Amino acid sequence: MTTTLPAPTTRHPTHVPAERDRAIDALRAFSIVGVVLGHWLVTAVVITGSGWSVASPLQHVPALTPISWVLQTLAPFFFAAGFAAAVSLRRRPGWRQWIASRFAKILAGVGILVAFWLPILVALLVGGLPFDTLKKAAMFVVSPLWFLGVLAVLMAATPLLRAAVARFGAPAAMPLVAVVGIADFLQYGPIHASAFGWVAIPCAWAVPYVLGIAYAGRGLRHRGVALVLVAAGAAAAFVLVSYAGYPLSMVGVTGAERSNLNPPSLMALALAAIQLGLFLLVRDKLDRASRSVEMMNAFAMPIYLWHQSALLITVLVGSALASVIPGLIGSPESVSWVLLRLAWLPILATVLGGLLFVLSRRGRRRPHVDLPGQRAAG
Repeated sequence: MTTTLPAPTTRHPTHVPAERDRAIDALRAFSIVGVVLGHWLVTAVVITGSGWSVASPLQHVPALTPISWVLQTLAPFFFAAGFAAAVSLRRRPGWRQWIASRFAKILAGVGILVAFWLPILVALLVGGLPFDTLKKAAMFVVSPLWFLGVLAVLMAATPLLRAAVARFGAPAAMPLVAVVGIADFLQYGPIHASAFGWVAIPCAWAVPYVLGIAYAGRGLRHRGVALVLVAAGAAAAFVLVSYAGYPLSMVGVTGAERSNLNPPSLMALALAAIQLGLFLLVRDKLDRASRSVEMMNAFAMPIYLWHQSALLITVLVGSALASVIPGLIGSPESVSWVLLRLAWLPILATVLGGLLFVLSRRGRRRPHVDLPGQRAAG
């Protein structure tokens, strides 16, 4: 049986409608590149006699931490999703039909991924791969799926969020920021109630999602708003790191006691404010998005779903040859490892491109999954 991945969401980039917000296209392309590079650069597999473990170069080379501020692009991703969902729902009245179509596309994409990997993982287990190692390998496949779960929750709440934005504008996001702040205090304050941190997951990513809805309604277009976002985000980040003990890294670091992403903290929102403010400052220039940006948008969700699979396939093949391969397998204890991983990026991109090509039936079928409202945003 052949597993197929749907073709990209457009037949050809030149068919993008003229009224499409190309600045959002550019933002989404930036987001997907940041997510992919972020995962590929900070994920190292270490193979020992006891099995696999995952390490991060940031654990050994903390001087590279500022790079995480560029490659952590989840907030722009959710901002673009909020914009696209608001535009799509506005042009397609009927919330139930809209949400059903979006959920169907998400489930189809997940189903294809599971159908591809399940028999492979079972075969590896039967072939003698230790179960603990198999679990770590499976995490490469399922780790991107958390995003779809949060996205599904936000899409289901889109009518309520749109109503809040219609009444209060962009400040409708402020109660969500407050919830994240309370969750941070409950986790890291005197109570140490870590369970409350999970409340922050939908609330934190709802903040850029709500701002995306506001942007779709012609809000946030004033240059002064952009400057306020950048200044407020920078000031908040300085205070949180300098006086409140928040980590400087914007991605999880192996062995660290605290993370700004798991669950998302006020630092994640500070970075979101900076990133979105910068986007708003340059959006007019981004409106002249290139053809390559349009193509990147066409493949945005397949790239997101399958980029870790490309890394896993490369690691599985490499591990069959050696337990240490510089830049791919082994402890990332120096800057040289990062430079070698950069040399591996073209290979990982080739594997990812091959996956998308094979599973898409060479682009002959219409899509089953895309970013919410990605086509309707045009």
